[in-house]
Amino acid sequence: MKRVAIIKTGTTYPALQSRFGDFEDWFIRGLSPELDLTVIDVTAGESPGAATDWQGIVVTGSPAMVTDRAEWSESSARWLATAVAAEIPVLGVCYGHQLLAHALGGTVGYHPQGRETGSWPLTLKPAAASDPLFGRLPPRFVAQLTHLQSVLTLPEGAVLLASSEFEPHQAFRFGNTAWGVQFHPEFTAEIMRAYLQVQTPALREEKFCPDALMAGVQDAPEASSLLQRFSELVLGIRPS
Repeated sequence: MKRVAIIKTGTTYPALQSRFGDFEDWFIRGLSPELDLTVIDVTAGESPGAATDWQGIVVTGSPAMVTDRAEWSESSARWLATAVAAEIPVLGVCYGHQLLAHALGGTVGYHPQGRETGSWPLTLKPAAASDPLFGRLPPRFVAQLTHLQSVLTLPEGAVLLASSEFEPHQAFRFGNTAWGVQFHPEFTAEIMRAYLQVQTPALREEKFCPDALMAGVQDAPEASSLLQRFSELVLGIRPS
């Protein structure tokens, strides 16, 4: 079986963890059972070993901020850069997306317009048509989102694959085998609603309408399909 490391970069809210499990559980549910998955909690000091020990790497989201430059985060960024250089398939999600961009020379910081959260439509860029991961997705699809920081500038040489009205860098590819996505393919609509419930006090303070965001939550099957499509790439199968 192909060995895939799930790099755990944080833990969800306790209220969500008791209902749905933690970040790694959501990825395990979405990735292929044909993969040999190992969770490595880098925030607890666990080491993933050599990047070349793995046939695939997934990097989770996190409540941390890349700009905090925590040692576990910076060392993970250096490790990711070696994985990309070795052309090991990498999928970075939210924090993982930002960390991958940072590792490769991009710029990460707070989005100038603040928070993005809820279910929102994304639009593919022309380069996505020939992309191994995104190539068969519809030109416009819904995804679950929640983040304060963003990739402000892509690494030099990165290929922009998707954007939204709020966020210009929703997805990118670097080289042939590394992808970053700002959105959450591992979220269900139920998890997205639970996030909005926890975030409601902050959302009100930031002049959002939580009720409208909650009403706008919808299933995002095309976005969620990326986990299975990434699994197929690791397994050597052309994504369906």
